[in-house]
Amino acid sequence: MKTTALLMLKAPRPGTVKTRLAAEIGSQRATAIYRSLVEHQLGQIPDGWAIAIHFAPDDAEGEMREWLSPLAPGACFTPQSDGDLGARMVAAAAHEFRGGAEAVALIGGDCPYLTREYLASAAEHLKGADVVIGPAADGGYVLLLIRQPHAALFDRIDWSTPRVLEQTKQAAERSRLHPLLLEELEDIDDQASLTRLSQKIAGFPPCA
Repeated sequence: MKTTALLMLKAPRPGTVKTRLAAEIGSQRATAIYRSLVEHQLGQIPDGWAIAIHFAPDDAEGEMREWLSPLAPGACFTPQSDGDLGARMVAAAAHEFRGGAEAVALIGGDCPYLTREYLASAAEHLKGADVVIGPAADGGYVLLLIRQPHAALFDRIDWSTPRVLEQTKQAAERSRLHPLLLEELEDIDDQASLTRLSQKIAGFPPCA
């Protein structure tokens, strides 16, 4: 199956990324950690997967290419559409399916536990499911792997709340889709999660 890793990313500008973490440790340090997390994530994409980077804001293409092209030489760069997170993910996924993807893995760049093995396992599970979800410890998800755009999965979702995962499962049920849930993972959103990361993976992220 021709799979595309679709990363929804922001330009690494202080004050606009990892804002919860920045409130605790400062925006410059939080931005450096964000950069490290994204770079680590790119290194975990399984061999043979295409990489599509959908970025915001839309004037950031130059800096995104300068930053990430050396790490993902074949990656495509596309500005995110307008609208809330759901609308932007729908548009991004539809764009990749129109481009020939047979499966799209929507991910961010802030879950260092989203490993090559985890992603490859998700792709295997997709053979027997309509949707594969990697739950997040905060009630959201770190991975959504789909074989069609399934716009309904992004409708009526209270983004950035602990209700995201449950509402996504309800959306799947309304559309008669069968989701498969994987092991729960943790995003790095605050100092406590950053501390746990440093304890689990010594020396990572290097700027922590």
